Amino acid sequence: MSSSLRKLPSLLLLALVTALLAVACGSSNDAQSVPPGAVAIVGDKPIQKSDFDQLIKQTEQNFTAQGQEFPKVGTPEYETVKKTILDGLIQQAEWELAGEEMGVKVSDEEVEKQLDALKKQYFPGDTNDEKYKAELVKAGLTDRQVRDRLEAKLLSDKIKKAVYAKVKVSDADVQTYYTTHLADYKQPESRDVRHILVKTKAQAEKLYNQIKGGANFAKLAQKYSQDTGTAAQGGKYTAYKGKSVAPFDKFVFDPKTKTGDLSHPIKTEFGWHVILVLSDVKPPSTTPLNDVKAQIHTTLLEQRQKAALDKWTKDATEKYKDEIAYAPGYAPAQAAGTTTG
Repeated sequence: MSSSLRKLPSLLLLALVTALLAVACGSSNDAQSVPPGAVAIVGDKPIQKSDFDQLIKQTEQNFTAQGQEFPKVGTPEYETVKKTILDGLIQQAEWELAGEEMGVKVSDEEVEKQLDALKKQYFPGDTNDEKYKAELVKAGLTDRQVRDRLEAKLLSDKIKKAVYAKVKVSDADVQTYYTTHLADYKQPESRDVRHILVKTKAQAEKLYNQIKGGANFAKLAQKYSQDTGTAAQGGKYTAYKGKSVAPFDKFVFDPKTKTGDLSHPIKTEFGWHVILVLSDVKPPSTTPLNDVKAQIHTTLLEQRQKAALDKWTKDATEKYKDEIAYAPGYAPAQAAGTTTG
C-alpha cells in the first residue's frame, strides 16, 4: 500500500473513526422505519450500509497494518468494533441535524476546494485525476464517499468554530485564576549550578580530580554526563530548594556551600554527581502575572471551549436519542429490544 493511500483515508475518515467522542445511543423510535440499504436512521438522515461497510473495511486494514488480528464476525470483540463505528456514524448524523438548526452549512464549492487541496498535496501533477482514482479503487472508496466525508469534516469544523466563538475569557477571569493558583507561581530559593551525572563512583572521582586540576567542567559534562536534560548545556541548570533529590539538595543549599565550591562525588538514586556551584542562593520569588497572563488566558480558553463543545455534543445526543432506529442486527445491546425493521 502506498504512503498516499495510507494518509488519504486517515484524513477522510478523521471525523468518523478516531476523533469521535464516545456517545451512548438511545433507544429507537418505533414510528420510524429504516430505509433499504441503511443500517440505521437518525431523524430523517439514514446511515448507509455502504458507509458502515467501508469503515469496517478501513478498520480491518488498520488492524492488519499494526500486526493485529481483526475480530471475527459474531465475537464480542467484533460487536465492540461495530458499535464504535455505528456510534460514530450516528453522532455524525446528529451533528448534521443540529448544524442545520444552527444554520451551519457546507457548500459544494467548499468541499471541492478541500478535495482539490488534498489532491495537490498527495497527488501533485495529477491533472487527469488518474492517480487519485487509482488510490480510491485501492482504498475501496468512491469519489462520492470522499466528498461526503470531507463535507462531514468541514461541517464539524464549522460547528466547533461557532461553539468556540461564544466562549470568552476576560482579564478578570485571568486575574481570578492567577490569584486562586498563586501557589503554582511561587518558586522557592534557587541556585545556578553545573553537574555531571555518571554511573560509578570511580568515574566521578576521576572527573572530580580532572576539574580540580583545571579541566573545563562544561566540556566534561557535555562529554560524560548521563543527564540528557542538562548535558548539552554543560550541565548547567537552576536548582530549586526541595525539588532535587535529598543529597543533591543538601549540598547545593547548605549554608556552608559557597559560590565556586565543587562537590566531592555525591551518590543519589540516579548515580554519582559532581556539582559546581555557580551563584549565590537567590531568595524565593513569585512569577508576575504579566509573565503568565497569555498562558493562563490560553489555558482557560481551551478548558472552556472543550466544556462548551462537550455540552453542545451532549445536548445534540439528548435531543435526537429518541429519533434513532436500527436495521435488524445493528442495534446495540441496550436498544435491541426496540429495534425496528
